[in-house]
Amino acid sequence: MVGERINVTAYSGYRGEEIPRDFVFHGKKVEVLEILSAWIEEESGCKSVKRVFKVKAIDGSIHQIHYDEDRKEWYYEGERRR
Repeated sequence: MVGERINVTAYSGYRGEEIPRDFVFHGKKVEVLEILSAWIEEESGCKSVKRVFKVKAIDGSIHQIHYDEDRKEWYYEGERRR
């Protein structure tokens, strides 16, 4: 699943788009309070790699976003209210 493309402000470390600080989804800015978990997913049979982040926003909502390293774009995967 690709998800919906979003704009993300991220801390750029040595890898470039490394740690998401905030993102805009449906015109609303979501500020990231905490990274709850992060992992890398690779599709078998191809070189596609995405870095997935489960984040907690300042309003307490939980979101999952990912960075597609091949496309060099961020995508929104879903939200879960506390």
